[in-house]
Amino acid sequence: MVSNAFFLGKGGVGKTTVSAAFALSLARTGRKVLIASLDPAHNLGDVLEAQLTDKPRRVEDNLDALEVDLGAWVDRYLKESKDELKSTYSYNLALNLDSFFDIMKYSPGTEEYAVLWAIEHIRCELAGGYDIVVFDTPPTALSLRFLAMPAISTRWVAELTKLRERILTRRQTITRINPSSPVASSCTDKDSDAVYGKLGSIKGRLAGLQSLFSEESYVAVVVNQDVLSISEARRIADELDRIDVPLNAICVNKRGLTEAPWNLDPRLKSSKRFEFDFLRGGLAARDDLRSLDNPGLVADFMAAASKGRA
Repeated sequence: MVSNAFFLGKGGVGKTTVSAAFALSLARTGRKVLIASLDPAHNLGDVLEAQLTDKPRRVEDNLDALEVDLGAWVDRYLKESKDELKSTYSYNLALNLDSFFDIMKYSPGTEEYAVLWAIEHIRCELAGGYDIVVFDTPPTALSLRFLAMPAISTRWVAELTKLRERILTRRQTITRINPSSPVASSCTDKDSDAVYGKLGSIKGRLAGLQSLFSEESYVAVVVNQDVLSISEARRIADELDRIDVPLNAICVNKRGLTEAPWNLDPRLKSSKRFEFDFLRGGLAARDDLRSLDNPGLVADFMAAASKGRA
């Protein structure tokens, strides 16, 4: 069932403004909506005129909002990983986990996994209280990395699972040949092996996130009438296609800001297009978001939701 919306795009194109206007429009039709900012440089609270934290706050009737504390989720992800390793390898006193995780905090992939687990938390712990969850995402690079993580990591976990199966098989062989071997005291079957069980758990979590992105979400890319944002939108579309995440809509924001000629890339024309005029007076209050109301976008989302799949 489609009950989530992700707004992607180049930094500065207006993802926060468009996603906030979209969420507000849905809330004012009577649907219970949560909008969550995943962008480390949060602006959602400014747009909605509310002081936001990582806990949902009521902005107005039917609309709650939060800003994910990415730094806190990085720390939480590392702590859970450290605790898991200490539990699994408690016999190995030589393993210096503290120094390892001090380095891992700045390692590639850590931030992306932290975003994934934050999204999973919203999906599993918060989304049940709402009809729709809207995600205002970070600029393209980080967004594409966390969207691709479930598909990429699933392959990685599959290979690790095969490796663990071979290890367990060899342990069983050694135990049969020499029952007094030290290996005989360790796990030799899948059902009792903590590592194998953990890999299965991670595989299940990743499958749930992949389903969220590819089957339960409406994905829109926000662009401006300029070459750079259109080019980046094309790259986003190409990457989404590679990871089997459908692109539902192109939102042309700030229409009328420039009179320079521009064209929507032909590869983007298969997605529905919705336009938002440039607000020359800017946004001074939350009600100004009504000027960006696009009933066509809301109707298209609701149609996808009613079909059960975007």
